[in-house]
This record gives sequence, structure tokens and C-alpha cells, in this order.
Amino acid sequence: MKPNLSVKIGKLDLKNPVMVASGTFGYAEEFKDFFDLKKLGAIVTKTITIRARHGNLPPRTCETPAGMLNSIGLENPGIDKFIEEKIPFLKKLGIPVIVSIAAEEDPEEFAILVKQLDKISEISAIELNISCPNLQKNKLISQDAQSTFALVSAVRQLTEKTLITKLSPNVTSISEIALAAQNAGSDAVALINTLTGMSIDVHKRIPKIASWVGGLSGPAIRPVAIKMVWETYNKIKIPIIGMGGIMDIESALEFFIAGSTAISVGTANFINPRISLEIISGLKAYMEDNDIQNLSNITGKLKACKD
Repeated sequence: MKPNLSVKIGKLDLKNPVMVASGTFGYAEEFKDFFDLKKLGAIVTKTITIRARHGNLPPRTCETPAGMLNSIGLENPGIDKFIEEKIPFLKKLGIPVIVSIAAEEDPEEFAILVKQLDKISEISAIELNISCPNLQKNKLISQDAQSTFALVSAVRQLTEKTLITKLSPNVTSISEIALAAQNAGSDAVALINTLTGMSIDVHKRIPKIASWVGGLSGPAIRPVAIKMVWETYNKIKIPIIGMGGIMDIESALEFFIAGSTAISVGTANFINPRISLEIISGLKAYMEDNDIQNLSNITGKLKACKD
């Protein structure tokens, strides 16, 4: 009997649990020559704001040990051009399309964006990016449980599409924030976004990225992400989309065993554009080798160490 890789997140029925993370896959068209995009479980677009953004000044990325720093600053064409220029290609894919959105200043901007996206049937879900560390803000919505609850509650009233709330690891208790998102009506949570970090050119004595501080991603953050998925899985009932340093099938499996219903591949796309397909194949092989019929048989099934 073939293993069943399908999962359900809110109203989304995914044929497999492997997505590509927002900000690392553009708007999908950039990767169309590397592999058949229809094989993915879902695509999460680059984050969209109401107005076009040029992003932060360069340099905006740098390598770090086992990872990278980025401070792109949510560069995007704005919602109107996104709908006009990007949606036509996304409509053709025939797989769930999840649009990531963010507010530049006023949280009310989320409501404006959701109202526009709610009208487009080919958009399967909306990811509320309330955790981007690169907008030069003192505090993020996702760093406060009450603010998270208020924002998700307001948006929940505006759409019946699946809502995914993307959370920040730069908090004392991510499970508390996840619980607030669940209670406000979010269908799932995505964690984790990048950790804040900094890197210095010691010869010039200047920061390696122009904004000084950026978001750290890659395998360096995976142990933090795994721990946060695990503790959140034990506090909430809605699905978790795990991400943070997934580079191969073994690291992907860590997230499922810790409690993720699905995963999202990010930084690895820059190294190997076909990594998501390799993980899908690896997941199928792992399930066959271990006589596992459904993903639910390993989701959150972390065992205690034996003496």
C-alpha cells in the first residue's frame, strides 16, 4: 500500500505537505524552468503590501556560519500590480496558492489587503506575516499576544479563506502567541520566521548589511525552530507549518516528529532549487521503509529517551 502524503490545513487539501517559504521562491515563475511546480504541496508567495516597496538599501544579504542574514525589507510591486502581473501565472499552476501579506505602518492595512484577495478564487489561503523583522519597527504584532489576537480576529471576519499566521521566534513564549492566534480564528500557524542577527566586517569595522540588523535563516536556526514547534504543538490544536533551516529529508522529518503538519522550505531553495522535490521523494521513501501509512502516524510522535 502506497503511503498517503496528503494533509489538511483549514480548508486546504494538500497532496503532500511540502511548501516553499515566502520570500525564498519569488512568485513561483522564477523557478518554473527548474522543475514541475505542480508537484509541490503549495506555494507561498513573496510578501505583498498595499503600496510597492523598493526594500532596504544594499547590501541586503550576507553569509554567516551555517546560515545567512537578510534584510530585504519586503521589496514587492504592491497589491494592484501583484494581482495584475503575478496572479495570471499562479492561476495556471493548479496547486494551492498562499499569498503572504504584511502591513507597513497601520495594522488596518491587513484588512484592506484581505478584502482584495478574498475576491480571487484561485487564492487558496492567506498568510498573515506579522513577524517580519526587517521593517525597522520597535515591536512586531507577533511579539504581543493581545495584538496578535486583535489582528487575527479582525481579519477572520473578512474572509472564509484559510488563514495562516506566521510567528516570530523573537519572543519569550511563542506558544502563548500561537494560542492567541488560534483563539482568534487562525486555521494554522507558521513557525518560525527568522531570528534577528548581526554580522560585522572586522577589517572595515562596519556591519555586513546596510540595515545593520537582519533576519538569520538556514540550518543555524533549526534547533531553535524544532524546539518552538515542539512546545507549540503541545499547547494548540490547529496545524503547525514548520520551517527554519530545512535542508534535506532528515531535517524535514525532525519538524514532523516535533509536531508539524506541513513544512515550508526556505533558504535551501537558494542552494538547490529542486530541494523541495527531493524532500517529497525522501518523505515517501521514509514512510515506505518504515511501513507508515499516513503522516499523522509520525506527526508529534516524539519519544522519550530510554535509559
